[in-house]
Formats: sequence, structure tokens, C-alpha cells
Amino acid sequence: MALDGPAERRDEVQVAMGNGNGVAPLQAARPAGRPSVATAPYADRRLRLNPNADHKPQDYSDVRGEYAPVVYSALERHLPPSLLDVDRDVKLHFMREILARYWPQGERNKVQRHKEYRQRILLLYKPLHEELYNMRPSAFFLPTFLEAVRSNSEESFRSIMTEPIPGVYSFAMLQPTFCEMLLEEVENFEKWVHAMKFKIMRPNTMNKYGAVLDDFGLEAMLNQFMEQFIAPISRVFYPEVGGGTLDSHHAFVVEYGKDRDVELGFHVDDSEVTLNVCLGKQFSGGELYFRGIRCENHVNSETQHEEMYDYTHIPGQAVLHRGRHRHGARATSTGLRINLLLWCRSSVFREMKKYQKDFPSWCGECQREKRERQSQCVKATKMTFASI
Repeated sequence: MALDGPAERRDEVQVAMGNGNGVAPLQAARPAGRPSVATAPYADRRLRLNPNADHKPQDYSDVRGEYAPVVYSALERHLPPSLLDVDRDVKLHFMREILARYWPQGERNKVQRHKEYRQRILLLYKPLHEELYNMRPSAFFLPTFLEAVRSNSEESFRSIMTEPIPGVYSFAMLQPTFCEMLLEEVENFEKWVHAMKFKIMRPNTMNKYGAVLDDFGLEAMLNQFMEQFIAPISRVFYPEVGGGTLDSHHAFVVEYGKDRDVELGFHVDDSEVTLNVCLGKQFSGGELYFRGIRCENHVNSETQHEEMYDYTHIPGQAVLHRGRHRHGARATSTGLRINLLLWCRSSVFREMKKYQKDFPSWCGECQREKRERQSQCVKATKMTFASI
């Protein structure tokens, strides 16, 4: 949810964020009518913080439900040792109980309606560019980006990136032809929705324009996009927020300009890692402004001067940041700006957050408070010795 009033006036004084796709609600909620995990076997077992790299997960390709099989495979590596060798059904039940904590009944019903909506689209919609629906790295990505990912090292990633402020990375990523095709596909889908008198589901609670790319068939390709090209980078730069355990995504485009959304209010994303790529077209304005990384307890705290940064969009250029990095978009003053957003999520990280202690290393305000306490402790110690 955006903050009330123009973003320029709200950079330093924030109010509490609401729920919805525009923010990151990480509190667990148990679905009504389902037994608590406390009543289930192994309920006292906690997930491992670090995955068991030597463990080979079982095959979940036949499992149907709200989550893709890859979610269970990824989560299995984090199971406590006592659960690794039990029957698959026991492990599956344990993992489903964990995942279900994030799904209140109302949300589950909404997801079911969305699933039916998506199935109807997939049955009726005819793609304009079918080549978009299968991953073709050389056609989608620039050679410099592909080479960096193939090398798969911090050095190779940094060779193509700039880091204007800690935790925000910018780099050239997409081929112009890919950007053009995706723009045309989205336009074709929106025309089809209008012709069919369909009610289009928008990307989140903050954007009135744009489309969810997963809804009309691009989900499988974008999952490969995340797993093969974003996860390797996130594993290096964002391990403390689940960058090494990304297992789901929410992908969409947003549109800014005349007769579209104008600006985007100050907010955080419902993601662990966010990829934001400008697709085009011709525009001015629309800068993305960053104002520091915050945990839930400090989301409304003041911005420090060194945390302020404004990023200017360039077609084909990507910016990668933590979902909890507070940000917003200034008004697009002329033309039309369309961006691809990929919110990357980790079910493991969201589970482990419940056991996190004070002062998370990724929250700027937590770290400031920690330094302040350490400074006060040093001063108190000096005063004690001075009085002896």
C-alpha cells in the first residue's frame, strides 16, 4: 500500500504499510479448519537454516496443489535430520503444514478463484509471440550478462554491475528484441481481455494498470528465468534474506504515463529479492528512489542521508534489490514507461524468520541501533574505569 500524499513529502515521515501484493506481510496465519502444526507428528522440529547440500530430495513431480514440485524439493533440503529418511508422505505432510501457515482460508479461496481465472485464459488466449513462452537465453539476454552467469562467480557478476548504494545492483540485461516482443505480447493480451470483456487482474494493490505475466502462460519460462539467471546472483549477494533458496515468483508488468499510473508510492515489496527491468518505451521522469532497508519493526523509521539514492530507468537495464529495500517511483512526466517486475520469494526464509534474533544484519535501522548500544556500552565502561 502506498503512503498518503506525494512521495516527495513522505521520504522521511512514514506511516504503517498495509497488506496486499504491494508490501511484504510475513506473519504466518493458519488456515481456518486445519489442525495446528503443533498437533502433527514432528511438530517440535525446526527447519535447518542452511540446506543439506549432500541430501538428494525425493521426486515430487506427481504432487498437485498450490505449490510447484520444485518448492517441496527445495524445502526438503532444509528438513531436520530426523525427517530426511522418513516416508515421502510424512515429509510432504510436514512441509505442507509449514507452507499452509501462510495461507488463511480467505486467501486460499482467493487463490482458487485466481487459478480458475488463469485456466480460462490459458484455454482461450492465443499468444502473439509463441517464442516468448520457452526460455531462449541467447535471444532474451545480452551476451555480457550471459557470460557473467555462466562464469557464476562474484567477480563475474560485479564485472557487469554497478552498486551505487549497498545492496542495489544495476546492469544491462535484456536484448532489445526481447523487450519489444514482450511489450507487444502484453499489448495483445490487454486487447484480447478487452474484446472478451474479461476483468483483468492487476499486478498488486498499488497499480491500476499492467498485467500479471504468469496469468497468460509465461509462468514456466519466468520460473526458469528466476532459477537459472536470478538465483545464482541472489545466492552471492543476498544470502542473508533467502537469496540462495528462491523457490517461487510473482511476475508482472507495470505501466506509467498519460492515462496510466503516474507514480508509485513509498513501499516495500512482497519478495525477498526484486528484479526491475525497464522495457521501454519513450518517456521522461519516473525515477526509482531508494530509502534504506528495513525489517518489519523499523519499516517506518527515518531515512539516513547515506541511504538516499535515485535511479534513472534505461530500456533493457535491470536493477536488483532486496524486497525490504524501501522505494517508490516518481511521476513519469512524458511518454509511456513499462517495466518488468519479478518478485522472487523463498518459503524457507519466511519460515526461518520466525526464529530470527534481534538485529538482523540486513536492516539498516537494526544495525544503527546496535552500533548505538555498543557505543553507549563503551562510554559506560570508560566512565566506570575513570571513577575507580
